[in-house]
Amino acid sequence: MIITSKHSCRPHSLRITRRLFSTQIQNQNPDQSYMELSQHFYESMKQRASKKPLSRALHCQMITKGVNVSTFLSNNLINLYARSGLIDEAALVFDEIEFKNVFSWNAMIEALVGCGRVNQAEKVFDEMLQRDVVSWNSMMSGFFRNGLVGKCVEVFVLMVRSGECVPDAYSFTCVMKACGGLKDLKLASQVHGLVKKFEFLGDDSVESSLVDMYIKCGEPDIAERVFLRIGNPNMFSWNSMIYGYSKLYGSQRALELFEQMPKRDVVSWNMIISIFSRHGNVMKTLSMFIEMCSQGFRPNSMTYASVLSACTSIYDLNWGAHLHARIIRMQQNIDVYVGSSLIDMYAKCGCFKKACQIFNDIQVHNIVSWTSLIGGAVHCGNEIEAFSLFKQMKAVPVASDQFTLATVLGACCNMNDINLGSQIHAYSLRIGNDHLTPVANALISMYAKCGNIESANRLFNSLSHRDIISWTTMITSFSQNGNVEKAREYFDEMPERNVVSWNSMLAGYVQHGFWEEGLKVYVLMRQQGVKPDWITFVSSIGACANAAILNLGHQIVSQVEKFGFGSDVSVKNSIVTMYSKCGRIKEAEKTFDSIVAKNLISWNAMMAGYAQSGQGHQVINTFEKMLESGIKPDHISYVSVLSGCSHSGLVSEGHHYFDMMTKDHEISPTCEHFACIVDLLGRSGHIEKAKELIDKMPMEPNAAVWGALLGACRIHGNSIMAETALKNLVELDAEDSGSYVLLANLYSDSGNLENVSNVRKLMKDKGIRKNPGCSWMEVDNRVHVFTVEDTSHPRIKDVYDNLQEIIRKIEETGMYIVNNGAMYHSEKLALAFGLMSLPVWMPINIMKNLRICYDCHMFMKMASRVTSRELIIRDANRFHHFHDGSCSCRDYW
Repeated sequence: MIITSKHSCRPHSLRITRRLFSTQIQNQNPDQSYMELSQHFYESMKQRASKKPLSRALHCQMITKGVNVSTFLSNNLINLYARSGLIDEAALVFDEIEFKNVFSWNAMIEALVGCGRVNQAEKVFDEMLQRDVVSWNSMMSGFFRNGLVGKCVEVFVLMVRSGECVPDAYSFTCVMKACGGLKDLKLASQVHGLVKKFEFLGDDSVESSLVDMYIKCGEPDIAERVFLRIGNPNMFSWNSMIYGYSKLYGSQRALELFEQMPKRDVVSWNMIISIFSRHGNVMKTLSMFIEMCSQGFRPNSMTYASVLSACTSIYDLNWGAHLHARIIRMQQNIDVYVGSSLIDMYAKCGCFKKACQIFNDIQVHNIVSWTSLIGGAVHCGNEIEAFSLFKQMKAVPVASDQFTLATVLGACCNMNDINLGSQIHAYSLRIGNDHLTPVANALISMYAKCGNIESANRLFNSLSHRDIISWTTMITSFSQNGNVEKAREYFDEMPERNVVSWNSMLAGYVQHGFWEEGLKVYVLMRQQGVKPDWITFVSSIGACANAAILNLGHQIVSQVEKFGFGSDVSVKNSIVTMYSKCGRIKEAEKTFDSIVAKNLISWNAMMAGYAQSGQGHQVINTFEKMLESGIKPDHISYVSVLSGCSHSGLVSEGHHYFDMMTKDHEISPTCEHFACIVDLLGRSGHIEKAKELIDKMPMEPNAAVWGALLGACRIHGNSIMAETALKNLVELDAEDSGSYVLLANLYSDSGNLENVSNVRKLMKDKGIRKNPGCSWMEVDNRVHVFTVEDTSHPRIKDVYDNLQEIIRKIEETGMYIVNNGAMYHSEKLALAFGLMSLPVWMPINIMKNLRICYDCHMFMKMASRVTSRELIIRDANRFHHFHDGSCSCRDYW
């Protein structure tokens, strides 16, 4: 046999094929000639198209009727089985043909490439003694359809060089699609030359493909010249140009070209509607759909699929249900394509039962409908149901395609089940789909997210074809595993990048605290002309927020408006956070008020900003407004409320909201919530009550809880309770040096130098080093960093001289003497530099990585008085606004 399959299950009717082929015609009707029977079965094949049971039954009937199956009928049987997805049966028929002709070989090649078995198809192709143009075209289109674009070009080159046959129009359209997929302009130009040589320039399909090829190669000018030379461009040419404009210039330019069309048909409308749908412009998608209907065009399955996709993208169940009702009125039976879109829409809008009902109502299921339902189950978090559906699909059977396998592998990622993922990997190997790019990418993602980065890396390196998704998956995988340097290596090696690749690298830096590196990626991205999306802005603005780089943040915010993301709620939320973390609470309020459709994250961002600024009453007011708007709080909301109460000393209010969390909203408090209450009680002097609360906690207190108690002991000088807190921190193996330093400072304040020495010895024994203090500020679009007793800054001598002058002025007041041990702390150096570098009207913003110490806090209060400047310091805990000798925290930090 030429074709074998390890997973074939030969049906009973084919197991007896060999025996019956040699049987004499015993049951033949004498009035019915062989030719009549052949014609009868040929017509039956055409009628039974792709119905598997009928295909088998027809073949069995042919055998029992004693028809000597000719090469002609066998070829048609191969086509029939191929359309039914029964490739193994097609292979058996092929093997039984005694006198195979070129049509037999072509039919078998087409059957194999149609189900993704391109390797087997290539073997059949290589064994052909005589090939025609259809043979070559089948291999080219097969490689292209299965993602092996480079192989498609190789076959075309071999075809031209062999001289076996002359390429036809389809050959050129196929290779031009491949050139477009590769985005290889040099190769595209060479193919264009061959088009001229073989005189295909007058062919509509070839000229349209030329336009499409140059568009995909990123050369709209050449595409436009080809387009304008076409005497009477057909609809495909117009659609190619419209599609190209949408990819390169955006949906608005595509619409302008669409409006220039002399006439339009349903395909044209579908093109522009799908463009707006893909670009996420839901309102324009719906308005174009309405306009299409108003002009008398009847929407088809493609139209509804695009509009439903737009509704799905924003989870708009109302519009989706309206479209469903319209489809029912317009179509007696919902076809599988519209049905798949409805399944996807209902599932992603949270109505999985309705999605199942639609699936059951569809008369014929295909791989798309199965994949939509399986994907819907995964989206709804029901991975078990997804695998159950996958098993049902295999039992039908429907040949699993690359997207089904990618969806199921996504479920493995969600479940973090590497064993199940490995089984799917083995299954994909068995059916020969493991080499397909979407499957390979999903496998890489699965192994990486399940913690097996070595397997992911090995699989990536084994790929013969890597697309942008392959590279981006590896970048994301290494970033998520904390290896940002390795992620950057892959990023730098990428042959080409898109906005998703840039976002992946940018997010990797930001999520791991490399904010400056992340912003460098953003700047480089803009320099290379890559258009940012909303994810880009959320990540870059988040980097500015965490690094407190306000000037660059302002610049990025202005670009948000320029690129049309000013109304995006996720971007707006990130802007609120940035202004809050940069101490510009008024700007944060203004941005928050401009959000039309505030979501929970919007409210949480504003409350967190108020809490960090010590505005507890504002936190409470905002929380109450949120409740009035009908939005339910989550555990993050209550962390902000309780933190705001803690920073403002609102003890009774803190107790009230701590109780409300459980009673009204059924949110079980976490250690984070308990830490806020302990901090609130401790700061207000109720240290014993704070300790009692810790003892009654339903879970084991973590380092944050004991750290809050230790901080309160430092404020009120309670060394005994502080020792208890530190003892528990040591037992938790907490390696945060701040807790040890707090206790050492407490002993130092009380003059207990022996215990100070003991704490330092304990730190040394446990290998814990004090985190070096670091402060930074932004001046003239540059970030200036200072550390304790820093000498690296280019103007450090001037900084020290200016600091001495400030100290002299403070000590002349007689109200405060600077502690020599804290004289050159980083925030003092930053202040001295800021006074030298910024205009007198500008507030001085300083960021510090640790909590500000008592001496520096007092120093900043006095400095604000003697210099008549407003000082804003964000330490590890909160904001401090110093003005005329007082601080916004009221010495309560």
